[in-house]
Amino acid sequence: MQMTWRWYGEGNDSITLDHIRQIPGVEGIVWSLHNKVAGEVWEEEEIDKVMDLIKSKGFNADVVESVNVHDDIKIGLPTRDKYIDIYIDTIRKLGARGVKVICYNFMPVFDWTRTDLYKELPDGSNSLFYEKDAIVNDPNIMAERILKGAGKYTMPGWEPERIAKLDELFKSYAGVDEDKLFENLKYFLERIMPVCEEQDVKMAIHPDDPPWPIFGLPRIIRSRDHIKRFLDQVDNPYSGLTLCTGSLGPNLFNDIPSIVREFHDRIYFAHIRNVKVYENGDFSEVSHRGKDGNVDVYEVLKAYHDNGYTGYLRPDHGRHLWGEEKDCRPGYGLYDRALGVMYMLGVWDSLDKRKGGH
Repeated sequence: MQMTWRWYGEGNDSITLDHIRQIPGVEGIVWSLHNKVAGEVWEEEEIDKVMDLIKSKGFNADVVESVNVHDDIKIGLPTRDKYIDIYIDTIRKLGARGVKVICYNFMPVFDWTRTDLYKELPDGSNSLFYEKDAIVNDPNIMAERILKGAGKYTMPGWEPERIAKLDELFKSYAGVDEDKLFENLKYFLERIMPVCEEQDVKMAIHPDDPPWPIFGLPRIIRSRDHIKRFLDQVDNPYSGLTLCTGSLGPNLFNDIPSIVREFHDRIYFAHIRNVKVYENGDFSEVSHRGKDGNVDVYEVLKAYHDNGYTGYLRPDHGRHLWGEEKDCRPGYGLYDRALGVMYMLGVWDSLDKRKGGH
């Protein structure tokens, strides 16, 4: 297992690479060109600048998260081939520079969805929160909350340019049901797989967050059966998963340790976070400690360990601690994620010792 940390780049993150260097066990930086919108060309000079900076601090830059897929590809419009060609160009450029994994998602219109970015928890910290009844009717209200809460930071999947055309986007997705979305995802993967093989770059799809349809939009990576359908329809070892416990976790029927055990050989990137699910279906993000939420983080890590997982893992969203929400990106503060790293490495070290008979 290789511990990594998501970083949004200079001037776009309250956390620096020098901060991250002081967290024991972090080997790699998960990065992207966050100034790019879906369908935009990634320039070689921009890629090199970020990768060189990351490597200068002693980290690898093997994983890129958020090479976003243009909506025309998801909808299946005639223009999709143009945007797939641009995506292929990005894969080639990243592969030539040693990138091993690209994390992406295929969620219509929205990326991850929350109703409150700073919900206070009983201990006085605050975190991302989802209230089911708050977003039943008008997606524009939710979008306004997200953009307002983001403050000065860019939010992947919530670019103001896209959100300004929200009503238009929803009209474009009319008629795109679950089967059609799967069909369009298959078309996309069949186009890019030969290039992934050529460049030795694995594609790792992120589950839908939350794991159920919203505003009438289909969500197709949200359960064990959906994951199996996805992997079976393009059964290529270069098409795999970013297994996110926090995205699957709000659906209490998802047995995440079992999912890890079944699909471990196709999981190329692991996101670990915990959620507390309330009786009415609302949920808060909580600490990484298993007992604090509904995700059994120990059993998830044990499932990876038992199967000899050597891929990339990172702490996902954490709480905002000690007033850091005044400056940090929502969900991506320093302290709780660093605590999460140490919790997970502690579990992993313990599993190593047990396996070795110590």
